[in-house]
Amino acid sequence: MVSSHRSRRSDGPPEHEDVVLLRASWARLAGTRPEARAVGEELLGRWSEPHRRYHTLTHLWSTLRAVEILEQEAAHPDRVRYAVWFHDAVYEKRPGTDEDESALVADRLLTLMGCERGDVAEVVRLVELTATHLPEEGDPDGAVLCDADLSVLAAEPDGYLEYTAAVRAEYGHLNDRVFRAGRLRVLRSLLDRSDLFHTRFGRTHWEGRARLNMRAEIDRLTEAARREA
Repeated sequence: MVSSHRSRRSDGPPEHEDVVLLRASWARLAGTRPEARAVGEELLGRWSEPHRRYHTLTHLWSTLRAVEILEQEAAHPDRVRYAVWFHDAVYEKRPGTDEDESALVADRLLTLMGCERGDVAEVVRLVELTATHLPEEGDPDGAVLCDADLSVLAAEPDGYLEYTAAVRAEYGHLNDRVFRAGRLRVLRSLLDRSDLFHTRFGRTHWEGRARLNMRAEIDRLTEAARREA
């Protein structure tokens, strides 16, 4: 959701509605102790970095909303929510490395908050899992996290086009030919999987639409390459 509505905090400048909603969501999850508030503000700052175009506060909020849809299939929904908050805490367009560094941020900040060591370890594992989006059988929390993160693939056509435009903007330093080749590799790799989604809800409600969207994107990219040849 991208909203033009802005609200004003009494002690600061106007903020997008996403920030207001996310700050309240973090407080419900982590509480309002000073340590928790400080971690929440650090995360909001990370997700607001100016070089981001898709991996933004809007993506964070949309993924948290997807977790709400899938919550009944998770074993530990709050661990999944923490993993959502941390999964792109580091985003420098370095697949694998970004997830590893985001996991380190989760380990450090959740430990500072005083979270139980077992919970911290599981959040770290979940964050690392977003490098592949391939949870193992019997990993309901991993399935919910991965499906929530990829739920944008099942957006309505206009929403999917907004997503692809934002992804292209994040890779603005690449020329069209290089970007298309990389994007096509990603799309074809995902479509080669027997299942994009791992939850019952995802397979039932998101799988078909996601595959249609991705095939349509492949057609657009292939046609653009043909015209340039």
